[in-house]
Amino acid sequence: MSFFSRSSNSGGQQGLPSQPYQRVPPPPQQRASAPRYDDPRAYEKQGYGRQAPSHQRVEGYTVVAAPNEQLAMTNAIITHPSDFQAGQHVFVKQQFPLTIRHDNTGKVLPGQIGAGGLQRQWIGLSVQGDVVTVEPLPYIPSYLQSIDISVDFMRRGHEIAEAFSADDMAKLFVRAFNGIIFSVGQLALFEFHGQNLKLQVTGLSIVDLPNAPSRGRSPDNVGVLMEKTDVNFLKAANSAIKIKSSAKKAPSNAIIAPNFKFEDMGIGGLDSEFSTIFRRAFASRVFPPGLVEKLGIQHVKGILLFGPPGTGKTLMARQIGKMLNAREPKIVNGPEILNKYVGASEENIRKLFADAEKEYKEKGDESGLHIIIFDELDAICKQRGSTNNGTGVGDSVVNQLLSKMDGVDQLNNILIIGMTNRLDMIDEALLRPGRLEVHMEISLPDEKGRLQILSIHTTKMRENSIMDHDVDLLELAQLTKNFSGAEINGLVKSATSFAFNRHIKVGTMAGVGDDIENLRVNRQDFMDALNEVTPAFGVAKEELEMVIQNGIIHYDHTIDEILRSGQLFVDQVRTSTRTPLVSLLLHGPPGSGKTALAATITRSSDYPFMKLVSPDDMVGFSEGQKVQSISKVFSDSYKSPLSVIVVDNIERLLDFTPIGPRFSNAVLQTLMVLLAKRPPKGRRLFIIATTSLRPILTDLGLSESFDSEIRVPPLSSLAALENVVNEVELIPKPSELQRTMQMLEQAGFGAQDDTGLNIGIKKLLSVIEMARQEPEAVGERLVTSLMGL
Repeated sequence: MSFFSRSSNSGGQQGLPSQPYQRVPPPPQQRASAPRYDDPRAYEKQGYGRQAPSHQRVEGYTVVAAPNEQLAMTNAIITHPSDFQAGQHVFVKQQFPLTIRHDNTGKVLPGQIGAGGLQRQWIGLSVQGDVVTVEPLPYIPSYLQSIDISVDFMRRGHEIAEAFSADDMAKLFVRAFNGIIFSVGQLALFEFHGQNLKLQVTGLSIVDLPNAPSRGRSPDNVGVLMEKTDVNFLKAANSAIKIKSSAKKAPSNAIIAPNFKFEDMGIGGLDSEFSTIFRRAFASRVFPPGLVEKLGIQHVKGILLFGPPGTGKTLMARQIGKMLNAREPKIVNGPEILNKYVGASEENIRKLFADAEKEYKEKGDESGLHIIIFDELDAICKQRGSTNNGTGVGDSVVNQLLSKMDGVDQLNNILIIGMTNRLDMIDEALLRPGRLEVHMEISLPDEKGRLQILSIHTTKMRENSIMDHDVDLLELAQLTKNFSGAEINGLVKSATSFAFNRHIKVGTMAGVGDDIENLRVNRQDFMDALNEVTPAFGVAKEELEMVIQNGIIHYDHTIDEILRSGQLFVDQVRTSTRTPLVSLLLHGPPGSGKTALAATITRSSDYPFMKLVSPDDMVGFSEGQKVQSISKVFSDSYKSPLSVIVVDNIERLLDFTPIGPRFSNAVLQTLMVLLAKRPPKGRRLFIIATTSLRPILTDLGLSESFDSEIRVPPLSSLAALENVVNEVELIPKPSELQRTMQMLEQAGFGAQDDTGLNIGIKKLLSVIEMARQEPEAVGERLVTSLMGL
């Protein structure tokens, strides 16, 4: 058999050349198909894919139909053996790369090329006498590492119940088209399980061979299929075909951005929370969809971040969007959903899910991830039936959101991230599995977390040597107990403001000093900032200092014993694993110092959370407002690892009056519940309550709520009175003090069987201060005042 190269001029009948053929040397080997090798270098050893000699360039081939369906299924160009070598890769119309297969039926003559219907559609060929150029590739084709192919039925509108396995299709595809060249956008015919399928190449990646020549390399959108090529089948848009995702290959649309680094997130103190969120919400999306399908589970669709303001909920949601290799998240503020027109609010919810629904219908489980972030979720998802505005808009918005997240036509390609400060206001139906099922509390950072946050906010200072060397971030982390991330940021800003203030010109608030290049933020700036910026969930310093502004006078050993017992309770709450909740009742006559002792015990505990619940702050409050205020203090205490609450003057909180008697049952029930409610896991609470009417607590059933009781007695001896007078330095002269004590004893206050001296320390101090106003006869004035009580 002779082999010919065709000249550039073509003509004659049936596509035969008018010029004589030129004989060229026959190829060393002819095969009906390219050899199969695991190593792509083996192809080149056999001569396949090499650049053909320039004298084999040919033009003017007449287009005919493929001789039979079997050859059409090869998705190759069918030629006469005399025109091209089998397995050779050629250019059709100088832009469409294809592989040569020989016609052994004799229907394709020299000077003709046979093409299947899909090939003709892709290239734009016609069997009505169309003549095209066919020439060897001008470059060495690379081999495919992976190829992405969309699949559809050849018959439009065709639908069957069978779901095709992507793994089985890939095996058959590699076996059928081994050695065939493919390019992005190419159409191909493929038969699987008796169904003719229409394929289109949507993407590919090539293998970079070492020591490959730099000249004549193929572009990145062309490659030759080999046995080790990864084939990924995707459902075509608007197709009814069903494809079982691969259980071996990771999804082609990996959700984690390849260049992502956790240290770049700028989030401190939330390492464990972020790990939990990743495990619950994203781990299943990293694995192949087929494997997830075998487990019979669906991806988590919703995360709810809740916690105090300023702890990083919005920042975390924003950074999750950056971490994921997904579409830009849709960030929605809750109130933006609401609209004054009927049905418009529900329409806004539907629009948020429209893109995800469209893509899921087209691609199924191969769809990309759509993220919707709801800030201030409680604005639109309140408990249904809790509002009385008469419009019912809030309820219908919740219903619309529920149906979109987990309705009849549920989606598996969405992730809803909701954020709220008020978890108790969210409708219960949103919190069940299948909806916002991952509930993550973003609480106040611990010491390690505060150190991370401080390090983040002072990075620029340290890099630019603007922070002084005496600033110890670990010390600041220890001093910022119960600070949220936002409050730590405010602390750093406050410290810089003190540093700026040092370099402002004297006598002006706008001029900058000449020594601005020496600007440094030092330790004293941070100490001043700590006095200026206080945590919302921290220590009620002003209230406690106001209560004990005169200090504690140790007039009797009983006072020392009460303080020592209080310290034991403080240590018990801090260290004991069995008693995370301890409640103590201090009772005694009015003015005996119960509140001051409770505040002193509280201050000495050094707990990060200290609050005073006092009726002084609730003057004019209704029952509901009192209940809400008391509940909020207890709720805030649960956010801190160690908390102490002083409930002062319980009978006044209860609005108790002996006429009737009358009291607030709502406040009573609230206190009974909160005093017995154990704090969440990992939280510890110490409650100190005071009362001047101990018997009524028994009548009200409240006394059983306390673990321990301590009586604070009044002053009842002259020795205690003398200790108080000495402590406040009322009578500095010893002789005058002795004469005053004798006068009190003569007045009957010193008799053992007399209870005349029965006075609270608060009232005694008031009497002493009044006597101090008459310095010439201070002793007589003291005796007279005590006798008048």
